[in-house]
Formats: sequence, C-alpha cells, structure tokens
Amino acid sequence: MESSAGVEAGFPDDEYVKRGVCMVSRADVYAQADAVIQARTPGANPHCGSDDLPSLRPGQIVIGFGEPLTAFHDNTALAERGVSFLSMELVPRITRAQAMDALSSMASIAGYEAVLIGASVLPKLFPMMMTAAGTITPAKVLILGAGVAGLQAIATAKRLGAVVSAYDVRSAVKEQIESLGAKFVVLDIETAEGQGGYAKAMDETYYKRQRELLAVVLKEQDVVITTAAVPGRKAPILITTQMAEAMAPGSVIVDIAAERGGNCELTQAGKTVMHNGISIVGAVHLPSRAPFHASQMYATNVVNLFKLMVNKEGVLKLDREDEIIRESLVTHDGKVVHAKVAELMGLSQ
Repeated sequence: MESSAGVEAGFPDDEYVKRGVCMVSRADVYAQADAVIQARTPGANPHCGSDDLPSLRPGQIVIGFGEPLTAFHDNTALAERGVSFLSMELVPRITRAQAMDALSSMASIAGYEAVLIGASVLPKLFPMMMTAAGTITPAKVLILGAGVAGLQAIATAKRLGAVVSAYDVRSAVKEQIESLGAKFVVLDIETAEGQGGYAKAMDETYYKRQRELLAVVLKEQDVVITTAAVPGRKAPILITTQMAEAMAPGSVIVDIAAERGGNCELTQAGKTVMHNGISIVGAVHLPSRAPFHASQMYATNVVNLFKLMVNKEGVLKLDREDEIIRESLVTHDGKVVHAKVAELMGLSQ
C-alpha cells in the first residue's frame, strides 16, 4: 500500500503494518502490484491522474471510479497501456452485485453531508423549538431527486427536525419518500424513469415545464438540495436564475450535481455563490467530508468485487463470462471492451 494513503481518513500506517501490509512508495505500488485499487483512476482525477499513466504496465488490473462514460481520452490512454480497467460506476445494479455498489455507498454519504451543509449555511434552525422567546417554526427542506443520495438526505433532514418534501421524476419512488416521513411533491408532467432505477434524459420541453411547476414550490422552501443526475450526461437544469431569485433571502441551495454541471443555473463547482441573498453551494467530493466511513464502505465494496477475480488457488483471473466483471470492465488487452462505452466513443466492437 502507498505510505500515508490512509492518514487523513484516520488510518495511520502502523495499523496497516500490524495487519501484514507492506507500506511502500506510490511508484513501488505500480511497479509491484498485479492489481491497483484506488478511489479515483485517471478518468476521475483530471488534475493529476495522468501522472500515473506511465507507471502502468500491460496486463495490470486497475479498479476505481473513472468516469468512463465521459472520460474518453483516459479510456483510450488506459487501453493503450494494456491495462484491464474495471470501473466502480459500471458495477451492474443486480442483486448479486449489491455488496459491490460503491456508487450507492458514496451517494448515501453525499446525501447526508449535503443536509449538514444546508443546516450550517441556513441562518435558521432546522427543528421546531419551544423556547423562552416563544416557538420557533421548523425549516422547510425540499429534496429534488430521490435516488440513494436523495433518500438519505430526506432521512437526515427529518432527523434534524425539518419539514421535508421531495420530488422525483420517477413516480415509483413516492412510497419510499413517504415511508421516510416526507411529502411527495406531485407535478403535472409525465414520469421519466429509465433503466436500472435511474432517471432517463428528457427533452428541453419537458424540463421547461418541470421548472415552471417547481418554481411555485421553491418559493416556500428554506433549503433545497438537488441530486438529479443522468449517467454519462450533463446534469439537467432544474433551478434557473429566475427561480432562485424568487426564493426568500437567506435560503440555501445545495447542489450535489455540481461536478456534472449542476442542477442550478447559478452553481459553480466547489464554490458558494451568493445571489440576491440566496446561497448556492456547489458541493463536490462530499464523501471526503466523512473519510473514515467512506473508506470503510468503499473498501468493502471493492473487496467484494475483487473476490470475483481470485480463484480458489489464489490466482488472479478475469472471468469475462461473469456478468459483473463483463459489465464493469472498460479496457482489456489493448482495447475498449465495454459495449456502451465503445458505442459512446464511436468505436466498433
């Protein structure tokens, strides 16, 4: 393992050494390992991920988040290095792979942290309180998108005492939203549920109508947390500048989709924008705000995936007949082998 890699998450090197781990330099990890496991591979690490490419060698396995549906240049680079790259984003959402779903693990942390950010920025208290100065009314929180992150955000906001409502283009999640004690916001537009439980991309006419209806709801909210994302696509704009301006001064928008362009027109990734008294938080890298548990959860997911690649004799082998391996494998033997990724890149299979 790379020396000091776990320090900032609360895992010092000596804890690994006690468990038989050999601590080496980053260069030595690449030089010695048959499989390299990391959080962000080159495709998901635009700032310095390419620095690792020269260290990779043919036949080496790389596992991690890599944004393969959009990071085409990095896909090509990994293929050219002869690397077998398995993307944690592409682990199929099937029952057998549930314990390997790192995307959901990280999304649950993101939803939790987004609410804490909203609570800290909002100049109000979340819960109703009986005080010597009278009764304080609870804050109103709206969650846009009820995937894993959204559902965790709902549960967290409810625990903090807010009055919570939620909206999702998939009407099938209404029961899940209400089971957490939130109100399901109904808009007079068609459902937009895609494969694998994700929302599907819709045309601009749909999103325009959606924004018109949401504008009425937004005016009543203190905190809005947006989580809407479509895999491999820019995040849809749910909140325009005009819609944000209609919110009360002091209101907060926490945009979990900031890294994909944002659900709010005013969002700037990694920054908090003040506009007409509204705070728009471009939340990025949210799992890193809880590095201890993020590391534990991610490690468990990756280990469960890695077990599929090691046979009873301890030999490392990629079984491409296994659906989980096949659907997660992006590059292998000098080529981009994932059907969907290859199609998006315009490559013939």
